[in-house]
Amino acid sequence: MSKTYHYEHKVPGGKLVVADLCTDGAEVTKAQISGDFFIEPDEAFLAVSPALVGIPVRASVEEISGCLETALEGYPNAQMHGVSCYDIAFAVRRALAEAKIFSDFEWEIIDPGVLPTPLNVALDEYLLEEVRQGRRKPTLRFWHWDDCATVIGAFQSYQNELHPEGIKEHHVQVVRRATGGGAMFMEGGNCITYSIYAPESLVAGLSYEESYEFLDQWVLQALAEHGVNAWYQPINDITSDAGKIGGAAQKRSHGIILHHVTMSYDIDADKMLEVLRIGKAKISDKGVRSAKKRVDPLRRQTGATREEIIQTMKAVFASRYGATMGELTAQEREQAQKLVDEKYGTTEWTHRVP
Repeated sequence: MSKTYHYEHKVPGGKLVVADLCTDGAEVTKAQISGDFFIEPDEAFLAVSPALVGIPVRASVEEISGCLETALEGYPNAQMHGVSCYDIAFAVRRALAEAKIFSDFEWEIIDPGVLPTPLNVALDEYLLEEVRQGRRKPTLRFWHWDDCATVIGAFQSYQNELHPEGIKEHHVQVVRRATGGGAMFMEGGNCITYSIYAPESLVAGLSYEESYEFLDQWVLQALAEHGVNAWYQPINDITSDAGKIGGAAQKRSHGIILHHVTMSYDIDADKMLEVLRIGKAKISDKGVRSAKKRVDPLRRQTGATREEIIQTMKAVFASRYGATMGELTAQEREQAQKLVDEKYGTTEWTHRVP
């Protein structure tokens, strides 16, 4: 059965690529690539769309890109500007996966103010389910807290990641979250943290690595408005010319995705190292000599307050995707608190990996 597909991809820092495809259910039978990019000579452009005919509907971005590169070998002097074979393949893969883009959804931004860290963690699970059930629109939520806590990844070992002496001395509350990734040392005002809850169709056709960067393009723009040249370091680190800024984590469940990021704003590195065990293997993997050098606060890079950066982030997200401000309801807060009482605040969950 013939089926048509359409996808528009704005290349970060580049041009627009539009993929219009037809398939017979197994492979592409007709293809048209268009956009505001440049290819020289003109004859090389005529080889692009035909190269896509016959590719399997489940072909990877790398496989599609390889087909395009092979087709352009007949034009040894061909030059592409504002687009690459990979970018075209990306648009094709997303089209075939029937992926959505941010602006296909009606977004809300919520900023509920200061909450205890366990409640912030529990809200990720609860709001994810609310979006899945259709009771809440796709949502961007900013975290605020004034306690001292460490949020560890779902699969991290409590004893391997934490110094018990530092936990006791600094009165740190340890909370285990539902997503993987590393530990987050969180004192009031020392980080910028946000969560995105959205249908998984937003990242359809993307690998995990590709999805991290795709979901945070708006963040890179917001940082650029504060003079920070930031980019993604695979798999899930946001970095800049001055060093690592933050990291992301994801969880996908029943067609819905949770994506959250913590970026360091003004971390007390000495205290952090008294609380967290930063293994030698992790430090070596990052190519630095000490964990302290890995903390590169946004305060120093931007000169802006934490609140100013968050306001810029809200403005960029709203401008790009048409989001409006919403609120955390009393019922949502109450239900999330039940999750704290039953799960996130319990010893069994916190120590589930001893």
